[in-house]
Amino acid sequence: MATTFDDMEPRAALAAVAREFYRRGWMPGTAGNLSVRAGGGPAPAFWITASGVPKGQLDDDDFLLVNVADDAVIERLRAGQKPSAETSIHRAVYRLFPDAGACLHVHSVDTCIAVGRLPAKAQQMHLPPLEVIKAMDIWVENPQLDMPVFDNWLDVPKIAGEIEQRFAAQPPRVSALVIRDHGITVWGATLQQAFNRVEVVEFIMSYMART
Repeated sequence: MATTFDDMEPRAALAAVAREFYRRGWMPGTAGNLSVRAGGGPAPAFWITASGVPKGQLDDDDFLLVNVADDAVIERLRAGQKPSAETSIHRAVYRLFPDAGACLHVHSVDTCIAVGRLPAKAQQMHLPPLEVIKAMDIWVENPQLDMPVFDNWLDVPKIAGEIEQRFAAQPPRVSALVIRDHGITVWGATLQQAFNRVEVVEFIMSYMART
């Protein structure tokens, strides 16, 4: 049987995911961040990429264990490392969705092009009813779906606060969101599922950027 990311040790799996996303041009330089719950299920902590580390060169020690409750660092594997600047967004996802086991954030040119075509105040991006949407557990004919859009702020906790506020009032139908001029954040019950969903959302973004 083929090995999936879920069969690997979590930090090694995240490093492998980062290298693959870097190869595809979705994590240029130090951009992007990845996390997985420690121990799976609704665990109270998650491993997340260290800030400022080139994503194509991550190893098992380039992650920090962070508390879901308050973003506090529980374990640091290298002295001086800090968790990703976007840790608060991952924390918001884990707080909102107890079944989320992994959360992945990438940057791509196609996403920036696609979301850049929306009206300035748009809070939703209508998705074309492509076959690949089934990977998001949407099993209806000709689905009419929107992906939530958030503004990009230098103050990242402000983005996280807006995500929590909006999703607490109305959870999204798809396990993904897009930040304007920035990139997508996608989550899943497992790391492999989240990885698959990133591929699907990026496929959709590429389609929208070209049509």
